[in-house]
Amino acid sequence: MANSQLLLSFAAAVPAALLSGVLTWAIRPLLLRIALAKPNARSSHRVPTPQGGGIAVIAATLIAAAAVIAFAGAVEMRIPVAVFGATLFVAAIGFADDVKSIPVVPRLLLQGAAVAAVILAAPENLRIVSACPFWLERGLLLLAGLWFVNLVNFMDGLDLMTVAEIVPVTGALVLLGWLAELPAPATVVAAALFGAMLGFAPFNRPVAKIFLGDVGSLPIGLLIGWCLLQLAWHQHITAALLLPLYYLADATVTLFRRMARREPFWAAHRTHFYQRATDNGFSVSRVVSEVFALNVMLAALAIGSAMTPLTAIKSLLFIAGAIATALLMYRFSRGQSSFG
Repeated sequence: MANSQLLLSFAAAVPAALLSGVLTWAIRPLLLRIALAKPNARSSHRVPTPQGGGIAVIAATLIAAAAVIAFAGAVEMRIPVAVFGATLFVAAIGFADDVKSIPVVPRLLLQGAAVAAVILAAPENLRIVSACPFWLERGLLLLAGLWFVNLVNFMDGLDLMTVAEIVPVTGALVLLGWLAELPAPATVVAAALFGAMLGFAPFNRPVAKIFLGDVGSLPIGLLIGWCLLQLAWHQHITAALLLPLYYLADATVTLFRRMARREPFWAAHRTHFYQRATDNGFSVSRVVSEVFALNVMLAALAIGSAMTPLTAIKSLLFIAGAIATALLMYRFSRGQSSFG
């Protein structure tokens, strides 16, 4: 089974990388005309840059994953149609928002409907905490899924930032699939997204020639959330929390801080820790490199937590990841001068 997952992962990742790169190059001239992100007071870029590169990433991910799963032909390899449908639906919402801004409430309602479709399609016997009432667990998963859909979007504010997050996370998910700790469908999707992000990376490195846009960040959040949910449903809850821990911590702490200050938390801003880092003297490359290094560490801790049956070890690994994440956020908030 491990060997077959290995072959299927390569079969998904390599074509996804090639297709993503070709599509990104091909659609950039069109996006220059219809989806140009102009700099403003909250932006990290200084030159008008096309957004919408996520079209290439999502198209490459879904095409590669669907082709591999169709080729495999096994019943256990099927991905719920709701996952693909919801991904396309959320991508369409994102593209509409990239071209002309959609009000917050309708946008959240549409995203919530997509997340609900994915959760409702899941078998009832898949549970994270069996002692928790079914309706309560699924309700919490709906809220968590909606948060994940927006999480990547909130954190996609620097060149190569989302690549630095998604590549380690999906790489770890693929490794867990090879170790038979993640179902095959989720492994193939993770491998395809891994490849698609690598294909997009050369166009998004500083100074970026194109951005993901909401058409990319929102469905990426949905797909990552679904893969992590599969991990949690297979009782690797610690791993599912460790993998996205930096994005979760930065976005969630920032949200609560803005709410405590009675700021319009739904509006664009520059108060995420990674944004404060650039304001405090860190270069974009430095911020992205440090986030990438942290995510590689979190990926290693997550894999370790999935491989041990001991709750005490899982707890220690999570604490180590939380401390490393907190330290990086502290560094970003204080600036380089505080650390020599």
